[in-house]
Amino acid sequence: MKLIINLSLFLYALFGFSDQSLSLTDYQIKKICKKEKKKLTCIKNFQEKKSNLQKGNLIEIPVIPFKR
Repeated sequence: MKLIINLSLFLYALFGFSDQSLSLTDYQIKKICKKEKKKLTCIKNFQEKKSNLQKGNLIEIPVIPFKR
């Protein structure tokens, strides 16, 4: 019984979580860039990163430290 449960959990984890990356939609990009001073440059940069991600190329993701 334990073997069946472990095997089913393993198969679920193997097939349930895929290696696909989800890129931002155009609406999400516009919503993020709404706060920026240079909106068009921001949108252009995000769309370039989105196309690179969809092609399978690596992109840099900046990490902003949390400030209290």
